[in-house]
Amino acid sequence: MFDALSDRLESAWKKLRGQDKISSSNIQDALREVRRALLEADVNLQVVKDFISQVEAKAQGIEVISGVRPDQQFIKVVYDELVQVMGEENVPLAEVPGKTTIVLMAGLQGTGKTTATAKLALHLRKLERSCLLVATDIYRPAAIDQLITLGKQIDVPVFELGSDANPVEIARQGVARAQAEGINTVIIDTAGRLQIDADMMAELARIKETVQPDETLLVVDSMTGQEAANLTRTFHEQIGITGAILTKMDGDSRGGAALSVRQISGAPIKFIGVGEKVEALQPFYPDRMASRILGMGDVLTLVEKAQEELDIADAEKMQEKILAAKFDFTDFLKQMRLLKNMGSFAGLMKMIPGMNKLTEDQLKEGETKLKQCEAMISSMTLQERKNPDLLSSSPSRRRRIASGSGYKEADVTKLVADFQKMRSMMQQMGQGNFPGMPGGGMFGGGGRGNALEAGNRPAPGWRGYPGGAPVAKKKKKEKKKKGFGTL
Repeated sequence: MFDALSDRLESAWKKLRGQDKISSSNIQDALREVRRALLEADVNLQVVKDFISQVEAKAQGIEVISGVRPDQQFIKVVYDELVQVMGEENVPLAEVPGKTTIVLMAGLQGTGKTTATAKLALHLRKLERSCLLVATDIYRPAAIDQLITLGKQIDVPVFELGSDANPVEIARQGVARAQAEGINTVIIDTAGRLQIDADMMAELARIKETVQPDETLLVVDSMTGQEAANLTRTFHEQIGITGAILTKMDGDSRGGAALSVRQISGAPIKFIGVGEKVEALQPFYPDRMASRILGMGDVLTLVEKAQEELDIADAEKMQEKILAAKFDFTDFLKQMRLLKNMGSFAGLMKMIPGMNKLTEDQLKEGETKLKQCEAMISSMTLQERKNPDLLSSSPSRRRRIASGSGYKEADVTKLVADFQKMRSMMQQMGQGNFPGMPGGGMFGGGGRGNALEAGNRPAPGWRGYPGGAPVAKKKKKEKKKKGFGTL
């Protein structure tokens, strides 16, 4: 999503490379590039003006640090200001001890509000908070059915009274049911509306007045750019909201919404939707988003995604296999499928520092290579998967696998050879040795270096990363909590 913005900002850093220090004269070209980058990303004009003013003042007053180049210092200033603009820190969803927390979902038509409601419920379930969904959208055809279907998919109950009941009464009874059953959080899905629709806005106000929610979240389509911020401000003035959820952040939106909402509306962004799947909801962290924008990746979010899918006991067994050079094709296939569960290949790669430089063609090639590997491994016998050496010495086995997977024998031969090299390299890395990476491996084309090579190259300005490279702690895999059926 932030590719264009990241490229523009990098051209700003180049304006300062080769300079001895930051001065009022040499910073102007860099600031001009930053301003252009933000405007092209559809950031609100007033936010851009304030941002540039703050960056200029802080950059000119910064002390020169020995061993740190001016462009790296400038990156640090821009990073800090990006974090400031987006809200400085994550604002978690409210949880009221001893009572049912009530969350009211609002938004325009077509923003993905109903799906966001289910995504939020699943997110809370992962935090071991029980949930109840309440369907009050009686106007959109099949809206209630959609929420019921999503509820079954994530094993969360849905309260509904049909399409003939009054939305205010549905909300009131839904909250009463949740309170009676001791459910931790009730999430009310309201009908999509237009800002100019006075009757629908009045209905939303009545629902809010009746249930007295602890959180009122506005679901905003990030594709609307800076208009998302104006929309948030309008809803805040008319209804009163406590935060926003930005949807479609995985699309080709230019990022202006993320940089404008907090400054213009005063309401924090609490979550972002990063895909169509019900698991694709992430808490919004301004510092992590700033890192993505500056091409530094987002290691912490990547680690959290892995923790959701990874079993610590399995990980320890895998580590032992790697150290003993017993990592086989069965393990490799398992890791590839785990990677799929974490999200799109391109989305995951861009969270790794340095990988933002890969082109779309390279990312597509990497994804194609993964599918090719999976097809060939699936055509192997269990014995061949567990003992890759059998394939190295048997052309007939390789021909059979090639025929079964629809690829050439040369492709299978290359897969086996690359796998043996990777297994040896992983063993050495596990023992503290870091050998040179071979070019053109499993996930990259020849001559350009493979994905592992790209991951070892620091992103532009990595040395200027505030606080150094992020570190995450291990935690045990979340246990799935048994939910309820449709009420």
